[in-house]
Amino acid sequence: LTREIEDLTATIAQLTQDIADLTSALKQLADEMAKETAERASSKADNEQTISDAKAAQTAVEEAMAVLKDFYAKSAEATAFTQKQQPEAPEIFDSEYKGMQSGNGGVVGMLEVIESDFARLEADTKAAEESAQKEYDEFMTDSATDKSKKTTDSEHKTAKKQDESQTLTQVMEDLQGTQEELDAALAYFDKLKPSCVDAGVSFEERVARRKEEIESLQQALEVLNGKDISF
Repeated sequence: LTREIEDLTATIAQLTQDIADLTSALKQLADEMAKETAERASSKADNEQTISDAKAAQTAVEEAMAVLKDFYAKSAEATAFTQKQQPEAPEIFDSEYKGMQSGNGGVVGMLEVIESDFARLEADTKAAEESAQKEYDEFMTDSATDKSKKTTDSEHKTAKKQDESQTLTQVMEDLQGTQEELDAALAYFDKLKPSCVDAGVSFEERVARRKEEIESLQQALEVLNGKDISF
C-alpha cells in the first residue's frame, strides 16, 4: 500500500506538470493567433486601400488623357482650318503647321507611363495580398489543429489526474485501516508474549520443572490406581 501511494503520488505530480505545460502552450498559441489575426487585418486594410487608390488613379489618368487627346484633336482641326484660309504660309514656317504634335505625344506618353505604373502597383498589391492571405490561412489551420490536440490532451490528463487522486485517497484510507489492524495485532502479541515465552528461565531449570511435573503426574496416577504412596 505504501509503494502504491508513492507511485500514485509520482504519477499525479507528473500529470500536474504536464497540464501546466499544456496550459502555458495553449495560452502562447492563442496569443500568437490573436497577433497574426490583428496583423493580417491591418495588412489587408492597407492593401485594399492601395488597390483602391491605384484604381482611382488609373481612372483619373485615363480621363486626363481623354481630355488632352480631345483638346489636341480640336486644336489640330482649328489650326488646319486657319491655314486653309491663308493661302500663303508665313515665311518663318518651312512647311504646313500641324498643331502641337510633339507636345501631344510628350504629355500623353508621360500619362501613359503613369497609368502603367499604377496598373503594375495594383497587380503587385493584389498578388501580395493573395500570398499573405494564403500564408495566414495555413497558419490558422495548423494552429487550430495544434490547439485542438493540446486541448484534448489536457482534458484527458485532467480526467486521469482526478481518477488517480481518487484512487490515492482510497489507498490512503486502506493504509490507515490496515495500519490500525496491524497496531492492534502487535499490541495483542505483546500482551500474549510473556505467557508464551519463559523469559529469564534457563534450559536446565525448564528441564527440572518438566521432570517435577512428570513425577507429580506419576504419583497422581498411582493414587488413582490404589497404591499407597509414602512421602
